[in-house]
Amino acid sequence: MRRRISAPMWLVAALLYVFMYAPIAVVVVYSFNAAKHGGPWAGFTTEWYARLLDDELKKQAALNTFILAGVSTAVATVIGTMLGYGLSRYWFPGKRLFSWLMYIPVVIPDIVMAVAMLMFFGLVREWIGLFELGMTTMIIAHITFQIPFVAIVVRARLIGLDPSLEEAAHDLGANSWQTFWQVTFPQMVPGILAGAMLAFTLSLDDFVVSFFTTGPGATTLPILIYASVKRGVTPDINALSALIVAASVVGTLGVTLLQRQPHKIGG
Repeated sequence: MRRRISAPMWLVAALLYVFMYAPIAVVVVYSFNAAKHGGPWAGFTTEWYARLLDDELKKQAALNTFILAGVSTAVATVIGTMLGYGLSRYWFPGKRLFSWLMYIPVVIPDIVMAVAMLMFFGLVREWIGLFELGMTTMIIAHITFQIPFVAIVVRARLIGLDPSLEEAAHDLGANSWQTFWQVTFPQMVPGILAGAMLAFTLSLDDFVVSFFTTGPGATTLPILIYASVKRGVTPDINALSALIVAASVVGTLGVTLLQRQPHKIGG
């Protein structure tokens, strides 16, 4: 029997949600403010969104952001899926330690990851002359912190699957390759897509790692916003921030919906 939530609990929950989302709501609302330099509300306008389309610097930053997120997500999804599958289906010496180490990039502060990647690229550049800071180093850095998230989601999906389905496929004469593609993989797809969308959202929002590993011509939207707010927050920055929030919300909702998908077996 479900317990009813009391009025005080509802009030506390409502206040917590207001506390968490009020700053985001302010940014979104003021992205439609007609005032040219922020400040008091001066009327509704969509001018700042239109100006974003005419700003070559912001359009290039947006393009860099989506290239970075797209490429890193694609690579991290493939590697993370294989890692999650291997950890859930095979035993090997040191598996428990390896599983524990996989969580380190998830729990350590972003600044530590960023400094570590910067030092790593510096050492490699000193030794063999590769990895000048730019889009390539940013992609590698993003892949590094995205892989554990994808692997964790895929592994959790596989752990929740019924192993008797794979056993039944083998009993019916399917080999390991056929069992994987016809039985296991179709059930993994929601987890793979959820992990990919989570990785994409994390890359889209990342600032610290990108800031430490970027180079000339590789400015992303979070870095551009950071540089712009030093001169004061303008309505076009609010509009840009609102678009990033919208993209993050869509990604989060997509992850949630995909994780609720029922298991389906391919034909």
